[in-house]
Amino acid sequence: MSEVIRINAPLTKEKAMELRAGDMVLISGSIYTGRDAAHKKLMEAIANGEQLPFDPKDQIIYYVGPTPAKPGAVIGSAGPTTSSRMDKMTVPLLERGLTGMIGKGARSAEVIEGMKSSGAVYFAAVGGAGALISTCIKSSEIVAYEELGPEAIRRIYVEDFPAVVVIDSKGDSLYESERAKYSKEYAEDKPK
Repeated sequence: MSEVIRINAPLTKEKAMELRAGDMVLISGSIYTGRDAAHKKLMEAIANGEQLPFDPKDQIIYYVGPTPAKPGAVIGSAGPTTSSRMDKMTVPLLERGLTGMIGKGARSAEVIEGMKSSGAVYFAAVGGAGALISTCIKSSEIVAYEELGPEAIRRIYVEDFPAVVVIDSKGDSLYESERAKYSKEYAEDKPK
């Protein structure tokens, strides 16, 4: 088992480029949230030459739409959503300096090329662990698109948010390397 790497957000390009696929990390600091609807609004702002509601440079965006907070809680369940839904809207943010994304599931070749060009990484959070993940979120503030409800962009402060680097800035992907290992082991173990 590899050593756990502690990351303090914001995540500089230089730090992002040190991370490798398979690294287990604990993220602390301010990160942003956004899903499909928020990304569509960000793309509209870019297309119209408008200023974005936050500067993506050196930032991490978590693909999540949290449930409402229970009384006394900062936030509700906050599990990752499927990242591929943001793929067509990701490269413009990478071009503006976004260095980290957190979600679940594989990414498109276009996003991976964008990550390689910009020095960004993609982290996976554990799907189905939204209630546990929410305990890492210490504050939450809507910064844009409040009308989107759970899909509004929030700035959240996290402490020891657990994730795994699944695609690094060189384009190395656990989705590919681990699938290849499994396929090879399966072929070797298969009765002849």
